[in-house]
Amino acid sequence: MLQSFLSTIGVYKIYRQWILAQIAKAKIPEHIGIILDGNRRWASNRSLIPRQGHQEGVEKVRQFMEWCLELGINTLTLYAFSTENFKRSEEEVGELMKIYAENLKELVCSETIHENKVNIRVIGRTNLLPERIRTIIDEVEHATKDYDQFYINFALAYGGRAEIVDATREIATLVGKGEIDPESIDEDLIEKHLYTAHLPQPDPDLIIRTSGEARLSNFLIWQAAYSELFIVDVFWPEFREIDLARAIRSYQNRHRRYGK
Repeated sequence: MLQSFLSTIGVYKIYRQWILAQIAKAKIPEHIGIILDGNRRWASNRSLIPRQGHQEGVEKVRQFMEWCLELGINTLTLYAFSTENFKRSEEEVGELMKIYAENLKELVCSETIHENKVNIRVIGRTNLLPERIRTIIDEVEHATKDYDQFYINFALAYGGRAEIVDATREIATLVGKGEIDPESIDEDLIEKHLYTAHLPQPDPDLIIRTSGEARLSNFLIWQAAYSELFIVDVFWPEFREIDLARAIRSYQNRHRRYGK
């Protein structure tokens, strides 16, 4: 049994080295969005409670961020909690909020974040989040606000349609004040009022979704207009570095025409 396990580890290491060697460093996607799906199903398959699945998912987020930093991926947007997720049981939502609070707090003093000069933002309708989390969000965003080497966005209380509605409201308010001429409204103006306006490249080159589901689920629906999609048939806690490498390799092998 042990020999078989060690053999499997050895094969994985060889395959990891082989697939990473296939990635062209000059064609690394600048911005990756990822839909973190399958924590609860991963837990259920192991007769565990949902919280244990979410905790495993958080640990995977840490690993994923490190892999992306090592590869030089400039921007990450992680879809962690949607506006629709508030419909879950009060107990589960409460547990998730505790997990988010604990882990966002760790980022304030994270050596990895500060050494790599990572700008952290939380995007979404943050006014819907508990006050304690909003306070921690302010702390981590303030602590990293001057960094511009890497960008990591956590989409919490996020919905793509809600984002467009919020941008429209802001623009409508400015039109009402006479600060914007309605005739000047175009795609560039709308993008300046989206949650991702602070990013050097708001639109993801690549969007990864775990758990085998093939839909965007209201994630960056404006920004994803020309994003490449990659579906991984594993639950988020099972996601591996080679899965990321396979996604990037697939992205690099695609010919992006943008309608031309």
